[in-house]
Amino acid sequence: MPLARALLYAASLGALALVARSLLVAPVPIAIACAAAVGYLALVLCGVFFLGLGMFVDVVKRGPPGARGVALTFDDGPSPEHTPRVLALLDQAGVKATFFVIGRKAEAHPELVREIAARGHAVALHSHAHDRLFSLRSARYVERDLRRGLDVIERITGARPALFRPPVGHTSPRMARVIDALDLDIIGWSARGFDGLAGATPEGVAARVIPGLRDGAIVLLHDAAERDDHAPAGVAALPRILAAMSQRNLVGVRVDAWLDERARDDAPP
Repeated sequence: MPLARALLYAASLGALALVARSLLVAPVPIAIACAAAVGYLALVLCGVFFLGLGMFVDVVKRGPPGARGVALTFDDGPSPEHTPRVLALLDQAGVKATFFVIGRKAEAHPELVREIAARGHAVALHSHAHDRLFSLRSARYVERDLRRGLDVIERITGARPALFRPPVGHTSPRMARVIDALDLDIIGWSARGFDGLAGATPEGVAARVIPGLRDGAIVLLHDAAERDDHAPAGVAALPRILAAMSQRNLVGVRVDAWLDERARDDAPP
């Protein structure tokens, strides 16, 4: 169990204990009650905003023990302007990657999604609408969005994705229930370039990503801007990242290859 989840359970039990004491013995002093409420809220918000903590959902942040290679992942596409450039660079380097596509963009550009799959890359889901308030939505809203995105990708590629990365990396208990019901694997990252920001530079993206390139790393990049209003700096930084991988003899692998390998290792003899 992730440490953050254990802390959440412990904090929840502590909150229940304070309530029980107030009801059965005497009211808890207001200062203590306020401090406990603020602390609990801060803990929950950390779980919402920091996917890597795994507070509400199990998150794959790196490859399994002994994993070889680096998993490059690309969010917010496909983009008719930038995705073909990324695909060409990956082809030149002989690298396979994982593309977390937005359902509505996939629906608008199905030929790009088919091209991603045809070149041997994994197509995964980054929600249908990429709602920045996704973690605050109801379970019904989340399920409707995810099912729509999954259906779109399945219609285009013939395969239903099993991998999901939440919009802006935020999660919630309601999302966790839906994700579990849909049997999706949540993919995080061990290195990221923050290249989705409009002010990011290729030099800055490469400087943040390259130190984290090692066996088992999962790298978060973008092949499109969320609103398609600028060129992601990660596209221009990609040649440097691929060159660094080559220099370190790191192959590029799909995330699902690691999950399939782990499933085989966990299978009974």
